[in-house]
Amino acid sequence: MKEEKSELKNEIQRGNKASEATDLVKIASLDDYVSTSNLEIDGERHMMVENLNLKYGTAQALYNVSVPIQKNSVTSFIGPSGCGKSTLLRCLNRMNDLIPICNYDGRILLEGSDINQPGMDLVTLRRRVGMLFQKPNPFPKSIFDNVAYGVQLHYNPTRRQITDIVEQSLRRAALWDEVSDRMHELGTSLSGGQQQRLCIARTIAVEPDIILMDEPCSALDPIATAKIEQLILELKEHFTVVIVTHSMSQAQRLSDYTAFMYLGRLIEFGKTEKIFSNPDNKLTERYITGRFG
Repeated sequence: MKEEKSELKNEIQRGNKASEATDLVKIASLDDYVSTSNLEIDGERHMMVENLNLKYGTAQALYNVSVPIQKNSVTSFIGPSGCGKSTLLRCLNRMNDLIPICNYDGRILLEGSDINQPGMDLVTLRRRVGMLFQKPNPFPKSIFDNVAYGVQLHYNPTRRQITDIVEQSLRRAALWDEVSDRMHELGTSLSGGQQQRLCIARTIAVEPDIILMDEPCSALDPIATAKIEQLILELKEHFTVVIVTHSMSQAQRLSDYTAFMYLGRLIEFGKTEKIFSNPDNKLTERYITGRFG
């Protein structure tokens, strides 16, 4: 704990966002920057992050982060740019393994099994924990093949089964009515919002347990954003959703639980209503009221 406080004090004094950090030191003690241990949820834990530390080379990005993910709920990670929320999200299906200089320790339990254990099948893991990125990334294939690709990769379905899964997935992604008569057109020919829903259909076609979303609406217009948000609320009936967002209003509209991060620490976690109406931490209050970030 002393080493963590000393490192944080040095980090602040170095002037990383110096004016912001200087202001924050005035209103909070160093204890306010230690990752919280208040991690209560009401329902079943689908995933649990325990004491996660992560470094890119010698630069530490996450400090002793623990956070529960409740089953069939939406959990939002919020915080200013560079706080570690996207890094944490990518840990949940080991996407950070693709970065050679990334090193981490701690446990991430998916239904009780540590996904960081040696021998973990990453293809199976990433089927169970799917991911949607900030910018839509459909394959340069037809709309049909975009959705069918993962199904063919992971399973051995008949042609009829593939057709049924593609239609069902597009319906669940609220896209079927818009593309049913042009399934052989390129997925990249769709609008931005349609492409993002196509990516959602591609993800849910392989029946994941958890869907990770990294700023899924940031590149979309308000109408497309509203469609994606409505879809997320519907998806939690069947899936667990974890979303990174810079939008405070979006986190309030969508999430059941919210985790506020700052300087690689999980500052506060709790029910979204509580976080936004009566946060326990002064730093959380300052962030959600727009006084920094």
